Amino acid sequence: MMKLARAIHFDESDTRVYHSPARTGEWCISGGFEFSNWSEADLTGKQRQAFSNGWLGLETFGRVTFVAVTQIEDAERDVLIDALAQHFVEIFGAPDLETARPVAADEFTQMVDLCEDHHANTLLTVARELTEAGVRETYRVIEAQDAGLEQFAIHGSLDE
Repeated sequence: MMKLARAIHFDESDTRVYHSPARTGEWCISGGFEFSNWSEADLTGKQRQAFSNGWLGLETFGRVTFVAVTQIEDAERDVLIDALAQHFVEIFGAPDLETARPVAADEFTQMVDLCEDHHANTLLTVARELTEAGVRETYRVIEAQDAGLEQFAIHGSLDE
């Protein structure tokens, strides 16, 4: 069985820092492709926050700061890839679903590969920066605490 990551919120901050926050529990990928043609001039306000630290939700196409690794059913994979391919056609001008689907599948696979070696409930964050070669992403791993994520989330602090 493969792993992917779901949006998780510890407080309401994502609703304030992103134009469109991802919904708690929706499947997420890096979504760095959205910034491939950006320059420093594009990095202002909420756009800068989405660029700097936002994962992309695959239902709302909103952004979230933290994701938690969990198992995903094979049947969900195709639905998510199709939704991302449709997003590529509607938002990014891909010519058709047939052209967009392999690119969407690659984006999905990159996230599966990132999650593969982590235990369930491991938290991940992303940090992006613009370089001469384009967008550079780095990831931070926060291992799940002994307490369940439900208890962890109620306290709303990574220091608990």
